[in-house]
Amino acid sequence: QLIRIRNETSSSILSECGVPEITIKQIGYLKTIDDQGDVTFTRLAEITRNSKPTITELINRFESMECVYRERSPHDGRVMYIRLTEKGRRIARADEDALSLLIERMRRSLNNDDLDLLVTIIRKVR
Repeated sequence: QLIRIRNETSSSILSECGVPEITIKQIGYLKTIDDQGDVTFTRLAEITRNSKPTITELINRFESMECVYRERSPHDGRVMYIRLTEKGRRIARADEDALSLLIERMRRSLNNDDLDLLVTIIRKVR
């Protein structure tokens, strides 16, 4: 049931962003961009083990979805960084945000004794 609630919350976040049909793989690419910070087309191709033309096509698609934009390096005008828009960040972080909302929902629903018991059980599962 917890997974169902988390998935529903994550789906809701994606729907709010206007991309309910985005694929898990596409979300994974956005997460990679989010994790890397200053990532270039070449570096993203290396990380994801794709060709640069494939990455260019992917980024073009993400630009049309308003998830990313390109930014020239202030130090080297030949270098282009891939940056997430706010929408792209929300999509990349949807699972984490959904999990945080689920935890907050559990915290509000349980009393202190129940929370202590839950923490004890979770520590045993490790």
